[in-house]
Amino acid sequence: MAATRRPLRELLHSWIPFGLHERKPRHYLEMVRIAWANRRRLGYAWRVLSHGVCDGCALGTAGLKDWTLDGTHLCLVRLNLMRLNTMEAFAPEKASDVAALSKSTSRELRELGRIGWPLRRRRGERGFTRVSFDEVWREVGPKWRAFEPRRTAMYVTSRGVTNEVYYVAQKVMRRLGSNSVDNSARLCHAPSTVGLKAAIGHAATTCSYRDWYEADLIVFFGSNPANDQPVAMKYLEGARRRGARVLLVNAYAEPGMQRYWVPSTASSALFGTKMSDRTYLVKVGGDLAFLTAVAKVVVERGWHAPEFIAAATTGFEELRALLAQQSVAELAAAAGVTAADVEEFAREVGAAKRAVLVWSMGITHHVEGADAVKAIANLALLREFVGRPGCGLMPIRGHSGVQGGAEMGAYSTALPGGVAIDGDSARRFSELWGFDVPHEPGLTTVEYLEAAGRGELDGLYCIGGNFLETLPQPERVAAALAKIPLRIHTDLVLTSQMLVEPADTVFVLPARTRYEQRGGGTETSIERRVIFSPELPRDGIGEARSEWEMLLDFAKAVRPEAAAQLDFADGAAIRADIERAVPVYRGIAALSREGDQFQWGGPALCTERRFATSDGKAHFQAVAPTAPEPRAVDGNGRTFRLATRRGKQFNSMVQHDVDALTGAARDHIFMSAADAARLRVRRDDPILLRGAVGTFRGRVFIADVAVGTLQGHWPEVNGLLPANVLEPKSLVPDYNADVEVEPLPR
Repeated sequence: MAATRRPLRELLHSWIPFGLHERKPRHYLEMVRIAWANRRRLGYAWRVLSHGVCDGCALGTAGLKDWTLDGTHLCLVRLNLMRLNTMEAFAPEKASDVAALSKSTSRELRELGRIGWPLRRRRGERGFTRVSFDEVWREVGPKWRAFEPRRTAMYVTSRGVTNEVYYVAQKVMRRLGSNSVDNSARLCHAPSTVGLKAAIGHAATTCSYRDWYEADLIVFFGSNPANDQPVAMKYLEGARRRGARVLLVNAYAEPGMQRYWVPSTASSALFGTKMSDRTYLVKVGGDLAFLTAVAKVVVERGWHAPEFIAAATTGFEELRALLAQQSVAELAAAAGVTAADVEEFAREVGAAKRAVLVWSMGITHHVEGADAVKAIANLALLREFVGRPGCGLMPIRGHSGVQGGAEMGAYSTALPGGVAIDGDSARRFSELWGFDVPHEPGLTTVEYLEAAGRGELDGLYCIGGNFLETLPQPERVAAALAKIPLRIHTDLVLTSQMLVEPADTVFVLPARTRYEQRGGGTETSIERRVIFSPELPRDGIGEARSEWEMLLDFAKAVRPEAAAQLDFADGAAIRADIERAVPVYRGIAALSREGDQFQWGGPALCTERRFATSDGKAHFQAVAPTAPEPRAVDGNGRTFRLATRRGKQFNSMVQHDVDALTGAARDHIFMSAADAARLRVRRDDPILLRGAVGTFRGRVFIADVAVGTLQGHWPEVNGLLPANVLEPKSLVPDYNADVEVEPLPR
């Protein structure tokens, strides 16, 4: 257990019941609103909630239960997604006028209803017309067959996508000769994959949520589960009661991480819970400097674990030599904190016997994202916070399907099991599958969209996703999509990227949800748990098909001779093939009923000091900022570093115009009180943000953010993000930008 159980009164936020005087989510009122929105199919909604595996975050709640706590477990992220599962299909005629549809917001497009029938639009046509699936494949087959494989690509989102779909998608693309199949994990946690692989040999969370209850210390770096994974707040509240200290390292003191009302815990629902002990406001992009300074102090104070380091790691002396060259004062200044802050944080780390280090896109969405992940791993290795109870490295995954995407091989740089693509691995999979697998890595999402902009991409198959809302410079992305001769989009609802006029032809195909997938399917949760979700059939969705079935039809239309190597009669056959291709997924073939699951690697990875590296040891990474000095500002003090943030939304699916946790609207720009006073602006004053590639008109929102930094909602401010600034090792865009603030007349 954690150190000392805390008296409940120390954790209560306020004696005023239900936070009636505070800005907070109104969970019960929200539940009533959601029930009303789904009133016509409440019975089906209840079946999804009580029998399906959550299609929201990557925690993996099965039905209304999980594997961490007893009792009911449900969150508003899942409930807000319910409408996608209960709505009817819209009449195809509603898609006949793209000009009219283009005036709709993404929310309005969703509210049209589900895509129920295949739709086609040719260049110059006013809109989409309904076609049959037979027509689709008769036209797609010869066209795609004529393309050079290197000029084709596929993208798979994480929107409730199952392991079966990911696996079939990558196998189909490789049978058609291209490794350019990528998924949304690339745009979220590819830097985590790079950093963790280098340090410990695994690219997944090393612990389970139960370890929070045994930890003395839990640190969140650039992570906000209160908004992104609210179901985890119940775990955090439980860990706090058991005595865990919670530290936040962020550019904004997220209100939900300061205090939160857990609706299923009586004391928390009534009086709220103090969720953290201290917040360290680190400047946007200052995380690597902060972590380097902390590591230097831990080593120099002798707070590291020399016996573990000597017995189970390599690279420590190289890291120690690099740290010796660093100045804590300079690193602290670059991070926007004081040397005393660094010392205090390092002391907390040094005093903890067990700790879990958690991070999310506040770390990975930076040009130094992979190095920052390596620095987090260094900190864990210095104290042996891995492979022991109450310890672990945990990259928070925000979406239910994303962990399995890369593990199934839907990755342009890796085959199933996360195996890097080279001659040997390609030969092994060629023998396994009975066809030639390309030996060279494919293009990543960013790379093949850049190729499209140059006119070098002929075919793109998109399963979900919306690049116009998830990538920098949306207008540039739209121009690239418009140059692709053949695009195929499968999804539940219409999105703005489908409306981009094609160079030749675009097809929109109706997909089934996870719950409607024929034969059911599996998800891999954040803690590596592979969970079976049964098929829950329903009507009212037209001719929607399971995505893996459409992928097989697509492959057979392009290469009829491929039928023999892509012969999956049902989901069970796919799972059997996964088990042959991915050794750690041994057991997936046996999953067939509600409640079936297993946790690959067991409750914890790296136990008994064994790591999945070539020598079996953990590898310290000698990383430090390249220029650890404060970012220069212009002469008038109006240049800031802007970070993108997520509000009340699921991925880019905005659910409310005002964030219940912060009170900010979608056009609000978060600014520190000190910066606002210097610029002589007040809350809601209009301002213009001017960056290198665009402008954004918004309003001031005074918030507890690091001085010299701003935050704006994503995807609204994506037009300010330069498309050519990437994390060099993973090719993930830097979702931050330098902007100048111009106050406008009130």
